[in-house]
Amino acid sequence: MATVTRAHPNIALIKYWGKAPGEGNIPATPSLSITLDALTTTTEVTDAEADIFELDGRPVADRKVTECLANLRRHHPVPPLHIRSRNNFPTAAGLASSASGFAALVTAIDAHCNLNLTAQVRSDYARQGSGSAARSIFGGFVALRGPNWQAEPLATPADWPLKVVIAIAAAEAKAVSSSEGMKRSAATSPYYPAWVASTGQDFEAAISLVASQDFAGLAELAEFSCLKMHGLMLSSRPGLIYWNPTTVACMHRVRQLRSNGLPVFFTIDAGPQLKAICLPEAAREVAAALADVDGVHKVLVSGVGDGAALVAKEAGND
Repeated sequence: MATVTRAHPNIALIKYWGKAPGEGNIPATPSLSITLDALTTTTEVTDAEADIFELDGRPVADRKVTECLANLRRHHPVPPLHIRSRNNFPTAAGLASSASGFAALVTAIDAHCNLNLTAQVRSDYARQGSGSAARSIFGGFVALRGPNWQAEPLATPADWPLKVVIAIAAAEAKAVSSSEGMKRSAATSPYYPAWVASTGQDFEAAISLVASQDFAGLAELAEFSCLKMHGLMLSSRPGLIYWNPTTVACMHRVRQLRSNGLPVFFTIDAGPQLKAICLPEAAREVAAALADVDGVHKVLVSGVGDGAALVAKEAGND
């Protein structure tokens, strides 16, 4: 029996960076994101004699995948599995491949093993693999907050159909993973306590802005959250510099477009890729402007996408 699922990465507009003390991979701060429809992780699960994990066609020994399987097996009957996962976008390069990966994985195991987990429970398991994966269980605009730290949808893709233009500034995997970077910032940055204390206020304000579809207000707040997070990263020891010169040039280009009246703002995660969020009528002009920036490898245009879902479940041999 082969089970295939698909999930999409999400881009946080209100960022989280850092883990709360204790077990469960709990974020230190709440976050708010949008799920992307053009970027996908497709995961196939079949029964096997022993666990095998393949990523983009290559066998991989991934500690987090092993821990995710062990966590599920503590509560549910999950046999040895052959897991094949493939991304249609660069992996571990600041495009949230771990978010879509664990959302697709947990959803696939749930369907393959007939666990009948609710979306909220799948979100909980996905979060324990990757904090942002909790949000990729759902589509549209998604919040992740305490006390239960299971993601919750705020608005559907149809409610506010924004566009996201992604400027690929580098295709290779980043040198410092998000998990390691978060540990470094929490342990060494003098700004970390202020980051944790202030992000909750940003989150509450963003929820109101999404509810009222206040694009200008969300643009200002999302860029503030992004730059505040990267300021925290830069103040770590040694400093975490995820940008490259192309990233910075794209930031200036987006601000130039906005000063010329175009409804667009940027956000950047732990990597060099810039995501420009805009109203649908501005997407073509934004994409052309970012493609013209020196050093941009490729430009992707995405809408707001749906949550993780079953694609196929059919009889077959491994």
